[in-house]
Amino acid sequence: MVATVLKLRYRVLGNTLARRPWQLVGFILSSLWGLGVLGGLVAGMVALAMFQGLDAARVVVILGGSLLILGWLVGPIVVAGLESTVDAERLAPFPFTRRQVMLALAGTGATGIPGIVTTLAVLATVIVWVRWPVAAVIAVPTVLLGVVTCVLASRLMGELSTGLGGRRGREIVGTVVLVALIMTGPILTGIVALLDSAGSDLWTRLQQAAGILAWTPLGAAWAVAPSVAAGEWLPALASLAIALATIAVLWIVWDRVIETATSSPRQRASRTVAAGKLGLFGVMPTGGVGATWARSLSGWLRDPRYLRQLLVIPLFPVLFAFTGGLDGFMFILSPVLAALVMAAVGYADISFDGSAFGTTLATGISGRTDRLGRLLGAASVGIPLIVVITVVTSVLAGDAARLPAVLGAALGVLLAGYGVCAVSSALIVTPVPAPGDSPFKSTPGQNSIVGLLVFAVWAVVLVLSAPAIVLAIVSAVTGDAVWGWAALAVGIGFGAIVAAVGVLVGGRTLQRTGPDLLVRIKAFPT
Repeated sequence: MVATVLKLRYRVLGNTLARRPWQLVGFILSSLWGLGVLGGLVAGMVALAMFQGLDAARVVVILGGSLLILGWLVGPIVVAGLESTVDAERLAPFPFTRRQVMLALAGTGATGIPGIVTTLAVLATVIVWVRWPVAAVIAVPTVLLGVVTCVLASRLMGELSTGLGGRRGREIVGTVVLVALIMTGPILTGIVALLDSAGSDLWTRLQQAAGILAWTPLGAAWAVAPSVAAGEWLPALASLAIALATIAVLWIVWDRVIETATSSPRQRASRTVAAGKLGLFGVMPTGGVGATWARSLSGWLRDPRYLRQLLVIPLFPVLFAFTGGLDGFMFILSPVLAALVMAAVGYADISFDGSAFGTTLATGISGRTDRLGRLLGAASVGIPLIVVITVVTSVLAGDAARLPAVLGAALGVLLAGYGVCAVSSALIVTPVPAPGDSPFKSTPGQNSIVGLLVFAVWAVVLVLSAPAIVLAIVSAVTGDAVWGWAALAVGIGFGAIVAAVGVLVGGRTLQRTGPDLLVRIKAFPT
């Protein structure tokens, strides 16, 4: 059964690559990248085996293996999302046992490019232990335990947001896990800073980190071979027990999540509303602009695909506070970076409408009305959020004198971004997750070329917001508050002009491209 599922998976992959040349190019490039990483790793293992001793080998293998498991957790989210050609919900209608479903999913994870490269890479670490033959023999099965841990942890992480009963449960769990992963970096940075404050040099800190990780699920599998090489059999057995227990726990938890995912089909969320209660539609002005404004603001406040973006934006100051302190330059600059990210959220926002965009076209509202309503919806959330972040960071940094300059640059970037997105979203639609989907799941039809479009949007935004940014920089360099207030005035004034021009140009563009956008949205694979 598992072999049949894998054959179908690769047939689907082959057909997809044959139909989409750009995805074939991305597949080839990722394969070449994986081979390059593998070659460099093998060369490093050979050098480590020839020129370094046991202590160095222990630290490199344990730290590298621990980072590998973390990479399997974070990498699919950062790069392209968890591969979803085969998942529990797709296999649910077939007469498979839960164990067969889990084996099939684990097999697809282990036989993809990341799985193959990971397996070959960890087997290459056996080279390190050639001077200790017993450790080399034991290293083969134990590092494969590390690969199994990678695959199971990645699959469990992907299923967590889809297997806890109901759309809201998936959305909450997926978002919480996503935030936890984002904060992993600052947490590790804080640990390193604590070690550094103790006066230890870098090598001592690395040894301490390896010693701690050897007793955790991240490093246990990789610590068995070095313990055997050192003649430490009891620690080796303890690490082996931790590694096996980790796999057992992952399997049991994953089994429970799979059971829920396959036995509880998705249900559309519904809510009874009292007669006459129109929500935001009863508050906003009547007409096309008011209706579009209410619909857009409802999406920003209720759609988890927007809410995840809003949740990530305030994390920028937190990240820089961990890494550089409250008095660091990046902490003070964080509102501008947050505004830049916030500005690009809607660069293809019609994609989030899905086929419901046809209803917008059917109403006959003008393109300019649609652009203005969407801009007001985004600004109703974005502007207050950026203002609050700017004020709070300036106060915490104890540098309130720079508030006008930073706020001017941030608002200039945000308003320019709204203008650019008013045009770009009339031209660009991309495959996006469906409402309630896991944030870890890749969307069919996504590719690296589509992902690069957001960088083009950011480049245009930075060019158009340059006047406010330059004035803010001058204020920071000279310390003259006048330049800061000038940056605030230019950021708001010129940014508003860019936003208004974007609405006009984007409106005319949407009048022409609207039907074509709907056709492209309906053609996206599901």
